[in-house]
Amino acid sequence: MSIDWASFTPWSALAGGALIGLAAALFALLNGRVAGISGLLGSLLQREGEGRGEKAAFLFGLLLAPVLWAMFAALPPVHFDVGSFGLILAGLLVGIGTRYGSGCTSGHGVCGISRLSPRSLVATLCFMATGIATVFVLRHLLGG
Repeated sequence: MSIDWASFTPWSALAGGALIGLAAALFALLNGRVAGISGLLGSLLQREGEGRGEKAAFLFGLLLAPVLWAMFAALPPVHFDVGSFGLILAGLLVGIGTRYGSGCTSGHGVCGISRLSPRSLVATLCFMATGIATVFVLRHLLGG
């Protein structure tokens, strides 16, 4: 394994992680809810529910952030080594996983682990193990 030192940006990564933690903490403190993106989006798709305004504002902020970034700096290039079918399949599998896992990486990995939730720790370990196994199979066994 080698690190592309020219593209290694520890300070922006640290700032991004701090902003994610701050947003999750503020959302929990001000709303009493975990900022799990799949849960927020799922509750917005239901006909009724409380707190729809702040949930919509939080999700809108996620969509607005890259637009604001692009106003001040160039967005980093995005490159996928798979075609449209692979991306659609990956998205469907992640969606199924969030339903079975009762949450996504933001809900379990960011918010749950910070609350020392054993269930979130197990879920995050499962996310990570599945990701590692998938990359290993695709790159080393299937040669992709």
